[in-house]
Amino acid sequence: MTERGQAKYDDTRTSAIDLDPGSQPVAKAPSGLDPRHARAVPEAVDPHAHPTTDFRTDLERLRFSPYFSRLSAVTQVVPQASVGPVIHNRLTHSIKVTSVARAIAVGLQADTGPAGNILRSLGGCDPIVVQAAASAHDLGHPPFGHLGERVLDRVARERLGLPEGFEGNAQTFRILTELDTHGAAQPGLNLTSAVRAAVLKYPWTRLEWRDNFTDLPPSERPRGVGDVSPTGAHKFSTYSLHANEVATVRAAYPAIGAWQQTVECQVMDIADDIAYSIHDLDDFYRAGVLQQASVSAELRTWLREQSLFARMPLADLAARPRDPGNSLELLRRRTASRDAWIADDDAFRAAVERVNEELVDDLLSVPFDGGIATERALSAFIRSWLDRFQRAIVVDPAPNVRSGHVQLERQAWHDVIVLKFVHARFVLDNPDLATAQRGQARIVESLVVGLDEWLTDRDDAARAPRRLIESAEAATESYLQLRADNPEVLSGPTDDASMRRRGRGRAVIDYVATLTDAQAISVAGSIRGIG
Repeated sequence: MTERGQAKYDDTRTSAIDLDPGSQPVAKAPSGLDPRHARAVPEAVDPHAHPTTDFRTDLERLRFSPYFSRLSAVTQVVPQASVGPVIHNRLTHSIKVTSVARAIAVGLQADTGPAGNILRSLGGCDPIVVQAAASAHDLGHPPFGHLGERVLDRVARERLGLPEGFEGNAQTFRILTELDTHGAAQPGLNLTSAVRAAVLKYPWTRLEWRDNFTDLPPSERPRGVGDVSPTGAHKFSTYSLHANEVATVRAAYPAIGAWQQTVECQVMDIADDIAYSIHDLDDFYRAGVLQQASVSAELRTWLREQSLFARMPLADLAARPRDPGNSLELLRRRTASRDAWIADDDAFRAAVERVNEELVDDLLSVPFDGGIATERALSAFIRSWLDRFQRAIVVDPAPNVRSGHVQLERQAWHDVIVLKFVHARFVLDNPDLATAQRGQARIVESLVVGLDEWLTDRDDAARAPRRLIESAEAATESYLQLRADNPEVLSGPTDDASMRRRGRGRAVIDYVATLTDAQAISVAGSIRGIG
């Protein structure tokens, strides 16, 4: 491990261990302003206003943002056209995450015991900050959900000369701090440090996990880093362009370790997991995507033959992941390997049994028909699981590097990963969606290539969309400034031509990532001369 890597690792593992639960180490700026309320550009402050007014202002700025409104036309998982208006989109998902997060935050803020003292010593858990972070957490998602994210990342690296590629969480921070607008004085929404810090689910850049810490085993890497590849971390919350701003906002939370989220971010992240694992099942049940027979075969086979699966060679399991029970056993082994700090075989089996009983035997036993009975059954299922998860929040003063100070207790944690497994195994990998997804991938790639070619067309570049041209100019200036200030964070060639290429590429990615699904289809067709 590099010396720098060891220093950061040690800092992360010990940062919270010696906290005095009753202390309140909230630093104050020289002016006396709580640094959590600081904005990138100072604004006039009413001296008589309540401190949370700043956070309410942030929440309203987010809710009135066109980037927030756009989420109503962006796919969550199942495309809107597949089943009608009942399907969640990114906006309805964000609203539900906000609701779950607020409920958790209110309970934590009201805690007057040791757990509450620990959280206050870490910077606090303001429900309004949590709501703002939950509202903002998916702003960076491109058209067609996670599929669009993967395609944009690949073409950004392979076609546009952007070593950092694309990541929805990093794009969210870029929107909040640069792309969105609030007045004419500064780029971005000029949010408080607290809210900006609360959206940093993965507070590092992609390339720092490619160039450092590569000798750390996966079990000692933060959640989201995964297997470090030549491209760097799998998940990250900032591009190098904004790394200095990330360092500034995180400095308002001196008790939070280098790889840890703020408390408010942890609450948002847990709420996102809960909504993802429960509310998305609402869509899959309504759409008929989840078939009882296939889900039952997977879960029941593993439960019946757990000891046999435990003895099977890993290569045999990996070679036949669609054989009933194999994928679930692969999940159990991966969980035990990477999350030994909490993984437990008994809890894993209990989670499989619970999901099998309440999802497969109860809910999926009656196909959704739109009638009152099935609506009530679905509502009862969601409410039961939601209540269970919201009661399962615990506080850890010295969390594992793959967890946070706020976390789900052991059994609930296993319940979530099994529910998310059902989601991934029987929806995301559903062959019936493959045809549409392949077409969507081609749309995203053709958009990137077509817009990049337009900007480099000497005869026609001036007629490209004005927003795209201005964005390319601004991004190029940002890269040139980064080269002047922090050249060490730039990977690859850094001559002027390369900086212009990066600026143009980042602008193209920004442009495509802000389209709705329908806009992406329309613009792609127009560029190709179709329709």
